[in-house]
Amino acid sequence: MELNLKGRVAIVTGSGRGIGLAAARALAEEGAHVVITDIDADAVARSAAALREAGLSALGVPADVCDADGVGRLAAQAQAAFGRIDILVNNAGFTRDMYLTKMPENDWDAVVDTILKGAYLCTKAVLPSMIGQRWGRVINISSRAHLGNPGQTNYSAAKAGLIGFTRALALEQGKFNITANAIAPGFIETELVKALPTYERLRDTALARNPVPRLGTPADIADAILFLASERAGFITGETLHVTGGRYAS
Repeated sequence: MELNLKGRVAIVTGSGRGIGLAAARALAEEGAHVVITDIDADAVARSAAALREAGLSALGVPADVCDADGVGRLAAQAQAAFGRIDILVNNAGFTRDMYLTKMPENDWDAVVDTILKGAYLCTKAVLPSMIGQRWGRVINISSRAHLGNPGQTNYSAAKAGLIGFTRALALEQGKFNITANAIAPGFIETELVKALPTYERLRDTALARNPVPRLGTPADIADAILFLASERAGFITGETLHVTGGRYAS
């Protein structure tokens, strides 16, 4: 299937590792110029270098998605390097799990701000380029957790909010041929997930409850991102694609 991504310019937040890096690599392998960005400057440098060593087009720009000035510099550097911005993948985010009665305020703020404020700032920064060229793709990485997970009121609220953000953005920007869609991954086996103290319990639960009897991989999410970024998805907007192996709320 021809995706027509050659020459497109994509910014992928939180792409120093995991799902973000898999998405950036997949986009680059389809011929896109990718901007690797993450709060971890060392991870940005390593990941961008690895893509370039593979013969792919990649620029590394460290940035904190919660910092408006840093996000502005990120967009400006992408524009200066490649002349345009076509695709934004809002992937940056993390968990700080705790039952609400014990959750510190800073853990609420850190999770919600990174996921929601980060998407707001990054999207706002790239929209002028997309509007000017009358073409754009905004892909927001939500989670199955938008349906609610115990111990994740901060994460579930942020990921649910990201779906509302996606729908509103789709209505605002469709007239400019800009689509906005969300992807809600299920249990995806990443380095960060494997490092969780509850990893084995989470893995076993996922394997028991997934109708498709395996764990998800970053490549599963990257494939969904490729489709939504492509010309093939030009009439799809405001949607949430669950990539969960068929598992929903349970």
